[in-house]
Amino acid sequence: MYTSTTAQKRRRIMRLAALAAVGLAVGGATLSGCAPGGGTADPAADDSAASPSMIQRPSAPTGALPEELQDALDDALEQTRAKYSVPGAVAGVWIPGEGSWTTAVGLADMANAEPATEDMSWPIRSITKSYTVTLLLQLADEGKLSLDDALDSYVPGVTHGDEITLLQLANMSSGIADYVTEAFMREFAKDPTHVYTLAELNQGVVGQPAQFDPGTEFVYTNANTNLLGAVIEKVTGQPYAEALQKRILDPLGQRGTHYITDVVDWAEPHPVGYQPDPETGELAPQDQNPSILGAAGSLFSTLDDGRVWAETLGSGALLQPETQVLREIGHEIEKPPYDLYAVGMGETNGWLGHNGEGVGFTAATFHDPESGASIVVYMNASNLPDHAHPADQAFRALAAVVRDRG
Repeated sequence: MYTSTTAQKRRRIMRLAALAAVGLAVGGATLSGCAPGGGTADPAADDSAASPSMIQRPSAPTGALPEELQDALDDALEQTRAKYSVPGAVAGVWIPGEGSWTTAVGLADMANAEPATEDMSWPIRSITKSYTVTLLLQLADEGKLSLDDALDSYVPGVTHGDEITLLQLANMSSGIADYVTEAFMREFAKDPTHVYTLAELNQGVVGQPAQFDPGTEFVYTNANTNLLGAVIEKVTGQPYAEALQKRILDPLGQRGTHYITDVVDWAEPHPVGYQPDPETGELAPQDQNPSILGAAGSLFSTLDDGRVWAETLGSGALLQPETQVLREIGHEIEKPPYDLYAVGMGETNGWLGHNGEGVGFTAATFHDPESGASIVVYMNASNLPDHAHPADQAFRALAAVVRDRG
């Protein structure tokens, strides 16, 4: 059953204290092994890290949730969808020992009256960040890098790169410039269909003035995570997409989750993303070029794969226990809408997960470690005038129903 947020945080603090007792310093958390920039991994670290062959896809709870609870969940989702005029949505709630609820409502494509369906592929935007940081933490667990390594060891030329650590990139405290500048937008406007490589995105950060000194503030940007994508490529010797496929997607059986940079590879039928037209305020369909998001936002997924990732991310199933504890150390951040943002993962009312938004889509994927419940919401509306995040608002509404169930 639901446990209060205060109690959850108290238990989390106790876990952190236990971690400190075994010598993992929070401020300079070295999850270890090799010299900066690569090299021979620590065999002991390799032996203790989870291998892909040990990973299993978690099963959904059997049976349906009680009818009264399903009705309350339906109402919560529909009220949120109506409040923000979202054309379509898919959502699910899974509670171990109690059952499952999944639904698809509204239209995926208003022009063609295409209904939303549970098996459609949806852009999950910044939820991609949680996959990328998980890859990084896996490599740390295996001793193939240290979270205290300087960025310069992997990607030279970034301002303060000799001071910025991989952990600071992961928790958004690096201070690096973002690549989405006026110059970038001018180039993008010349050819909005250009498929950007990760290297091209990262080049936009090289040599740019820092926003602040490393570790002094927390500002959420795609650039932080895209640089981690380059680190992953250097350490594994594989393109980011291949490393992701080999280490996470294949072992978890995520057959509906794909790293897509060229929109022509997006399987039909799929939802259309909408955001307000700047002149009329009416929802307008948006052209898609996922390559501009890279390792920070180019994943597409299905509702059931979202369930699997919510549980995997929130439970820390792919990481050593002490690494997951480190990952949960959070801080307040201006945006996106979390209570705290931690290491490639957010916390909202005790739920751990990630959300995503942009170019017509919002998504939320969360897990409650105390009850084992998971919630996923995908919606096809974004960038609303009041800066609301429809999928995150829907997640909160559904979480409140789960909390208040009898």
